[in-house]
Amino acid sequence: MLDVLHREQVALRIHDGVFSAMDLTACHPRTGERLSTMKLMVQTLAADDELQRDLQRELTFDGLRAAEAKGSKGGRRPTVAAAKTETIRTAYLEGRSIAALARDHGVSRGAIRTAVADLLPEHTADERDVLAPKQPVTLDMPGKVADFLRSADLEPAERAALHQGATVRRGQGYTLRMTAVPAVHRQLLDRCQPLDGGQGLPAVPAQHKARREYENRVNAHEAPA
Repeated sequence: MLDVLHREQVALRIHDGVFSAMDLTACHPRTGERLSTMKLMVQTLAADDELQRDLQRELTFDGLRAAEAKGSKGGRRPTVAAAKTETIRTAYLEGRSIAALARDHGVSRGAIRTAVADLLPEHTADERDVLAPKQPVTLDMPGKVADFLRSADLEPAERAALHQGATVRRGQGYTLRMTAVPAVHRQLLDRCQPLDGGQGLPAVPAQHKARREYENRVNAHEAPA
């Protein structure tokens, strides 16, 4: 990113906050080039940010391993209330689809899958609910989907997958080239379901299209050969 900014002669001026006294647009009076001290400051800030991100990722994985060693499963409390779980399981066995149950109870499809997890191997027709292979796969996530997910409430594994993704510029936008096991891709797809609208929220066409693109890529990978 720094190389791009320097090549395009884009400078940074901070108007408020702790760095407001610095003018990163300052140039040498004779050569007209950016002051070397200003370049160093930007590079230092970038390196500090990268270090913070890497440390956060390492601490997250260390915490997960420590929790697993203690026998803790971690994660959030089930979205589906215990009182509704048996009703959902019965309806699923009677032939109701996961998508229909999600609409009926106002939850995501991932929440329904969790409620009927032990029933999935016996009901694979047209639902793609078999256990996903554990080998990581790389898929391109549209930038509008990635932007939404970064502000969402995610599990540690989902958050780590986003942090590790590589940004690929596409014209005025970008995609996030992300490597994760198929189950994580499917969970992230469920998380961004609000981009389709519903529950009183309008759908933004560009966001809706972006989610559909990601859904098509996830489905294409899960489709049988």
